[in-house]
Amino acid sequence: QLQASGGGLVQAGGPLRLSCAASGRPFGSYAMGWFRQAPGKEREFVAGISRSSGSTDYADSVKGRFTISRDVAKNAVYLQMDSLKPEDTAVYYCAARSDASVSRRATAYSYWGQGTQVTVSS
Repeated sequence: QLQASGGGLVQAGGPLRLSCAASGRPFGSYAMGWFRQAPGKEREFVAGISRSSGSTDYADSVKGRFTISRDVAKNAVYLQMDSLKPEDTAVYYCAARSDASVSRRATAYSYWGQGTQVTVSS
């Protein structure tokens, strides 16, 4: 099970840090990802981190502003979001896939958190 938290209301230009706590199994051997879904839009890839944390991937829209990291000991993944924009407003989901490498496809992930709302005001 994955539990995402840390969402909220923030002004444009501000930071926010999302956390994803895993339970029930050790996700240290899984690649992890963050996705988001805005109203009326499809779920889209935001960032991913490989099993070994040696590789990360970001959507072009967040590259340079968002940073994904993980703490294997705590069975957790984080998404540091800086310089937030109104277009970042969405429900953010963490996900895990039983593979070493990151994928940008939502269908590649077997485990999903419940989502946390991020709202960026202009």
